[in-house]
Amino acid sequence: MVKVLFVCMGNICRSPTAHGVFVKILEDQSLTSVVQVDSAGTHAYHIGKGADERSQLAASRRGIDLSALRARQVKPADFHEFDYVLAMDDDNLQHLEMICPVEQRKKLQLFMTFAPQMKKREVPDPYYGGGSGFEQVLDLVEAAAEGLLQDIKENHL
Repeated sequence: MVKVLFVCMGNICRSPTAHGVFVKILEDQSLTSVVQVDSAGTHAYHIGKGADERSQLAASRRGIDLSALRARQVKPADFHEFDYVLAMDDDNLQHLEMICPVEQRKKLQLFMTFAPQMKKREVPDPYYGGGSGFEQVLDLVEAAAEGLLQDIKENHL
């Protein structure tokens, strides 16, 4: 079983979107029995809350259901449990590096490294912007999710 953790700041916009998109891709390819997905935030702002309504709406227009996801904070055990710990941006990657045991840091990456064709280093936070930001997040996340799945297939399956 390959385990993937998507991480943003509050776990209500970007990381649950990545979580939902990746689960949908895995379902479409009948791979949910070999790849496990979760998401978390580096901060405790929204623990227990569902994904931002704007994230849910944008995702639902693409056939992705985020309604069951609930925000949680990254915990120390995550660094041992997951094979991929993927940050949405540099700030959250730096936060993860500060709390991650040295021997587990090889698991940390920016999610967008799996979509070099998008020429974006980070998935921007849409929280304080308009609806188009959530669509942009989905575009970036879908591209990176395809690249991540390719990496998993090449290196783990």
